[in-house]
Amino acid sequence: MLKTLTTDFELDLQADVLVIGGGPAGTWAAWSAASSGAKVVLVDKGYCGTTGCAAASGNGVWYVPPDPEARETAKASRESLGGFLSDRNWMDRVLNQTYVNVNQLAEWGYPFPTDDEGKPYRRSLQGPEYMRLMRRQIQRAGVKILDNSPALELLVDDDGAVAGATGVNRQTGSKWVVRSQSTIIATGGCAFLSKALGCNVLTGDGYLMAAEAGAEMSGMEFSNAYGISPAFSSVTKTLFYNWATFTYEDGSVIPGASSHRRSVIAQTLLQQPVYAIIDKAAESMRASMRLAQPNFFLPFDRAGIDPFTQRFPVTLRLEGTVRGTGGIRIVDESCASSVRGLYAAGDAATRELICGGFTGGGSHNAAWAISSGYWSGKSAAEYSRSLGEHKTQRLVLGVGEVVLQSDRSQTLATDEIIQAVQAEVFPYEKNYFRTEQGLSESLGRLNHLWQELRSSQVTSDKELIRAREAAAMVATARWMYSSAIERKETRGMHKHLDYPELDANQQHHLISGGLDQVWVKTQPLHSTEKSQPKIGALV
Repeated sequence: MLKTLTTDFELDLQADVLVIGGGPAGTWAAWSAASSGAKVVLVDKGYCGTTGCAAASGNGVWYVPPDPEARETAKASRESLGGFLSDRNWMDRVLNQTYVNVNQLAEWGYPFPTDDEGKPYRRSLQGPEYMRLMRRQIQRAGVKILDNSPALELLVDDDGAVAGATGVNRQTGSKWVVRSQSTIIATGGCAFLSKALGCNVLTGDGYLMAAEAGAEMSGMEFSNAYGISPAFSSVTKTLFYNWATFTYEDGSVIPGASSHRRSVIAQTLLQQPVYAIIDKAAESMRASMRLAQPNFFLPFDRAGIDPFTQRFPVTLRLEGTVRGTGGIRIVDESCASSVRGLYAAGDAATRELICGGFTGGGSHNAAWAISSGYWSGKSAAEYSRSLGEHKTQRLVLGVGEVVLQSDRSQTLATDEIIQAVQAEVFPYEKNYFRTEQGLSESLGRLNHLWQELRSSQVTSDKELIRAREAAAMVATARWMYSSAIERKETRGMHKHLDYPELDANQQHHLISGGLDQVWVKTQPLHSTEKSQPKIGALV
């Protein structure tokens, strides 16, 4: 529902390109757009350069030099895991662009280490240094940054093209509006406030805003990623668990449990505690491991535990679409969404194109953020220029609906809504090990939560931010489970106990969307705009 834009904004800005989100994808998008000559405003829910999962710790990067054999190995290694849903043309594009942009980071002064042969090692980035550098670069490029300023709704013109956004400053309560010619959603994924490291600002806000403007999602069934974490910590960096032994409480080894077979860990956790010890890491590796990911070891040091020699309890924390592959569907190589004027980048966009149905983890997602951010920024700037004189004459209206309407009768119990959606997506028996009955029952409860959101109001701007986060999480869960019900097979990270085998007839993408009525439809591989009729409608 369109609504007239009010005029009571303390900050009213004009831009060629608005970037929503200040992580790697958002900052690369802002730098690319500004370098293309666009006037750019970037708004961040937190402080650009410090918030989000990338800024919190070390990040692997899918950085592969342009050697044909190495590139072929890099592409082939993920195709089977992802259920053969990825696209090699997109893989090539990401590998090429990531290689160029990571080398650009070196030219900007990022302190890459050297390997044993004295060559630069560019397959990982330390989040704090990386994001500080990116903030500095976009400021040098002339980007205006609004920190602690979450967007609440998108604006559209009378033709339905996205034309900016409105939001509020978390610290001052002042309202802002940015009227832009193009907009990039780079808000990251949704981890449902699971406390996974760096993820508690990632609540699916961009998905909700995009869907309200008419955008579609893709691959939302591949959104049930769980990260291994010490039971007493939020750190979900999982690389070092490749060298771990997983045991029962009595110290005996759990058959088949490993970092790559988390389903065994999940099954065991349903019955009893699981312990780990990183005892397969040679003594010579341990110092370099601490240097590579110092945040990984902080919880152990604080607890007085040596993870190389002492067992410790572990759990699995939901990372949802942050390490999944679902997100906003992009329709072409510009990273445009299905709505004119709206682009998507990073974890906010689907990563099926390079990962298929299996988690992109740190390295692939990091490369995707760099590449899709760069492409979306360049494309958004070009789109802005193409509007010509029309761009200064558009009447814009807000499209935000859920909890933004003031004529509702019921006061929203936001914390209860959040706890209720978490109760549907956190449990392994509901989300990790899926069944037709379990998905249907969860969807029934999620649909009820959505109706409660639609009939409620909030009493303050501070509460409004939290309420929009709750609405985004409920919407995300409904797209996830609606898509999961339609994929009647096991493929990638989507494990369906009723359909445990891979079905060759379902080697296609699932597109989803809708708010009050969620729908799902199929799309052939390597296709953009064409898709099959909708195959399910859920209230």
